[in-house]
Amino acid sequence: MQAYLASPAYKKLDASTRGWQARALKEIAADKGEHPIAMMQPRHVRRLRDAKAAETPAAANTMLKALRALFRWAMEEDLVEADPTRDVKRAAYVSKGFHSWTLDEVEQFEARHPVGSKARLALAILLYTACRREDATRLGRQHVRGGRLRYVQAKNEHRKPVEVDIPLFPDLADAIAGVPAGQLTFLMTEYGKPFTVAGFGNRFRAWCDEAGLPHCSAHGLRKATAARLAERGATPHEIMAVTGHQTIEEVQRYTRAAQRAGLADRAMALLACDAPGPTGGEGKGPTGVESLKTKENLGAVALPRGLEPLFSP
Repeated sequence: MQAYLASPAYKKLDASTRGWQARALKEIAADKGEHPIAMMQPRHVRRLRDAKAAETPAAANTMLKALRALFRWAMEEDLVEADPTRDVKRAAYVSKGFHSWTLDEVEQFEARHPVGSKARLALAILLYTACRREDATRLGRQHVRGGRLRYVQAKNEHRKPVEVDIPLFPDLADAIAGVPAGQLTFLMTEYGKPFTVAGFGNRFRAWCDEAGLPHCSAHGLRKATAARLAERGATPHEIMAVTGHQTIEEVQRYTRAAQRAGLADRAMALLACDAPGPTGGEGKGPTGVESLKTKENLGAVALPRGLEPLFSP
């Protein structure tokens, strides 16, 4: 394991990837001790997975992912003859993923953290860029040019760099206008230094807790923005241009949910129409009862409340 952590293959990984891989592998070593990796068999990997999955299935899959990276490197270096992780399946579990913020939750956060606060600035950056935490900690004035925000995502920047080029949303422009000139990044700690990714995550977690939103997170804002774009009719490729996702499958989750909501809206709106019913009478169903709403009241059909004030129509 130590040889892998000192290898060029490991060192060229993004900082966040190096972090979770090292933590997972060191946890295994601390629990089981250092052994030659050539001794590891599929049954050993399954036992490690199952023991971890009993407590936290997601962590079990992270550990398995780290082991796979280790053995890919070991195979390339001819240190092992076979990869014991190859046929080991991920731990199965049901997860709803990160909670997607609602408009009410955004307003609740804003009520607790006023304009001009660091928390409010962080909210604007995350909400109006749909960026990840590691990008939020690096963004600064050097990324704003000609009314646009341009940057290379931190994730996979050394392997598959993704360039993001989006218009600077007016609310975000207002938020960063108060950042002192010459500051390295928009977000700085109380010690005048840029946040680390973990440090920012912990601080944003605290801001959410202070606002009475323990179920909300920084990543949930990224999810909310992508979902809202889908609700407004953005195509998967348009959303990818904003979020920087590299596979359309990731984004289609948002569009599918938005399409279901839109289809439900249109279906319920049909109840308000004075369309001929099976009996031939306008606005009457099979039993001859009046429709739930008249044409004049179509506007009263409630649409799902999203993030209307946060995006221009």
